Amino acid sequence: MTAAAMESKRLGLCSKSLFVVPNHLTEQWAAEFLQLYPAANILVATKKDFETANRKRFCGRIATGDYDAIIIGHSQFEKIPMSIERQRALIEQQIDDITDGIAELKANKGENFSIKQLEKSRKSLQTKLKKLNDQSRKDDVVTFEELGVDRLFIDESHFYKNLFLATKMRNVGGIAQTEAQKSSDLFMKCRYLDELTGGRGTVFATGTPISNSMVELYTIQRYLQYNTLLENGLQHFDAWASTFGETVTAYELKPEGTGYRTKTRFAKFYNLPELMAMFKQVADIRTADTLNLPTPTPHYHNVAVKPSDYQKEMVESFAERADKVRGGSVDPSVDNMLKITNDGRKLALDQRMISPMLPDFEGSKINACVNNIYQIWEENADKKSAQLVFCDLSTPKAEDEFSVYTDIRKKLIERGVPESEIRFIHEAKTEVQKQELFKKVRKGEVRVLLGSTQKMGAGTNVQDKLIALHDIDCPWRPSDLEQRSGRIIRQGNENTDVHIYRYVTEQTFDAYMYQLVEGKQKFSAQIMTSKSPVRSAEDIDDTALSYAEIKMLATGNPYIKEKMDLDIQVNKLKMLKSYYLSQKYDLEDKIIKFYPKEIALQTEKIKGLKADLETQKAHPKEVDDKFVGMTINGVEYADKAEAGKAIIEFCKAKMSADDELMGCYRGFKMDVCFDSFERAYVVTLKGAASHHVSLGIDNIGNITRLDNAIDGIEKRLVKAEEQLENLKTQLETAKTEVEKPFAQEDELRQKMARLTELNALLDMNKGDVPVVGGEPDEGDNSPEKNRDNRNR
Repeated sequence: MTAAAMESKRLGLCSKSLFVVPNHLTEQWAAEFLQLYPAANILVATKKDFETANRKRFCGRIATGDYDAIIIGHSQFEKIPMSIERQRALIEQQIDDITDGIAELKANKGENFSIKQLEKSRKSLQTKLKKLNDQSRKDDVVTFEELGVDRLFIDESHFYKNLFLATKMRNVGGIAQTEAQKSSDLFMKCRYLDELTGGRGTVFATGTPISNSMVELYTIQRYLQYNTLLENGLQHFDAWASTFGETVTAYELKPEGTGYRTKTRFAKFYNLPELMAMFKQVADIRTADTLNLPTPTPHYHNVAVKPSDYQKEMVESFAERADKVRGGSVDPSVDNMLKITNDGRKLALDQRMISPMLPDFEGSKINACVNNIYQIWEENADKKSAQLVFCDLSTPKAEDEFSVYTDIRKKLIERGVPESEIRFIHEAKTEVQKQELFKKVRKGEVRVLLGSTQKMGAGTNVQDKLIALHDIDCPWRPSDLEQRSGRIIRQGNENTDVHIYRYVTEQTFDAYMYQLVEGKQKFSAQIMTSKSPVRSAEDIDDTALSYAEIKMLATGNPYIKEKMDLDIQVNKLKMLKSYYLSQKYDLEDKIIKFYPKEIALQTEKIKGLKADLETQKAHPKEVDDKFVGMTINGVEYADKAEAGKAIIEFCKAKMSADDELMGCYRGFKMDVCFDSFERAYVVTLKGAASHHVSLGIDNIGNITRLDNAIDGIEKRLVKAEEQLENLKTQLETAKTEVEKPFAQEDELRQKMARLTELNALLDMNKGDVPVVGGEPDEGDNSPEKNRDNRNR
């Protein structure tokens, strides 16, 4: 990119180039720019330059200075606004596109849901336009048009993939319905440079152009060849999608990892040679096989570990949670699929991510990773070889708080690795500190560097001594895995062979995550290839099942149409009757078994609660404003804080998930166990009935919770008595309902009789029309019979 900018200037193709690079790479970029062109006049932005007080002055320097290149970070680029007029024009154009889409849907009697969603999008754009027109509080800054920039280079351009998309397709996987402000901003600037330079003003560079779905290819085309899309009538997404793709329904693993579900995704593409021919007008695709760079040979090791008992239990509880979410019995603010997926990913990493009070499982993937890091560190001590450890789901915390980072460092130090040789990327707060840290890794002074893909992915050049890379968790996108492995499989590595370790906890979300990423990777690899692309491509794996096309019977016989309509109606009525019978048998079952059993249980519960209420009255929580005392593990505690502390210590020392007697309080025995669904330790107060209390991490707070549970027995007794009355009422209602007949019995009987008549008529006319469901006679190859067979 540096060479392209300088050569373009020398040839008079551009006068001022602006490089937009990841924030942490601005200084590295400047150093490498000057390495190739030592005499170049370049301006590099620092964090300070884009503080509110200095931004205007810095933009003024860009506008008035004769620079060969200006280098700024992604977030700084967003702070240079387009003129209000241009922003307004773009939003108005988007509103027009959506209005056209709404009109088209209404004309074609489209789904109300889709129309409402488009109207919602239009409303949010109108609000944005209203804000834009209110300029009372905006500062008077230099706009992008006034900078004099006529060539724009975007490094790691995949960070701008979430561009506004107006589409009538809804609830289809692979189509993002979100928009990032920075992407809309870049799109406006690209359109401006297209006008200025005739479509030659923007250059994108990325190693992962498609990171999540094929829709990103359309997004890149909108940025770089908007006019080509216009010429071909493909500027609207729905037109582009209908030309090159279709939705596919397939079976895939449920996110909770137990069983399968169907999912519709925008995942099948046609006419790929034409699409890629158009795309290659602006894209130069170079893959490892065409470049043949001197990089080390990677050896991949998949380390699979067995889950702990706690992990197994919690995975089962995710399935229960998912069923509740799908059934709509839980408020989305309380629990939702995103929360479940996130908890599942954390659990697959380490059970202590769910609750730090859980034990450190010896067979966890963290411990497997520590073993490998230490072994490689010891074996390569003479060469001072370094290792990278990637983990996105955790961040370094204080020593007394659990985090994967601090846990790994602590265990490595215990084994004899010097503390100075283990560093976190998070410790380098500034660009200068980051470059200093990278220098130490390149020299072998720091031999284990831990970080996330975001902080240690793109632009981390520490390959010199790297011998191994460890992926502890699986990221969402295949591009993230590529960015990770790109740190070690890189020119300038002194090792000819390198090792990449990927850690998986069996029977957890890891399986789902790797399935997801593998599918996406397989897909993008079919497109982003140096060879000729296939004519069509789809995301195929072992579990994918496509639905066969339903062929309509082409015939003029009116009986066949009537029979087809009747078939549908009879099937519908049969389903309704089947549902009615199922409900009837269910009610009969409840009348005989469920209600009597529940009434007996509730009666017994009331009896127990009454007895426990007597115990509660006999043991008040405080006598003369003094704590009544508590027994924990056979020890009497007279001080409230000490008793609270003892509860937490008992839980931490507990090594199994089973119930265990902890002690006694206010006349009730206390059993404790770890509840994988609640993700907390739960105390069961046992009297004549059982009362469950979830524990927190506050000493006094836990005793307050126990008091609340004991003092709340009276309320629970009232509630149980109401429940008993409800059950008795439901039993009487069920006895009435079970006697009612199926309401559409006559209609079903009539339609089935007519269907029998039609089948007889069609059987009589079999010489003229095909026999529905019949078979041809063997050896009959007459043209008429063959035609009938085709129709059939």
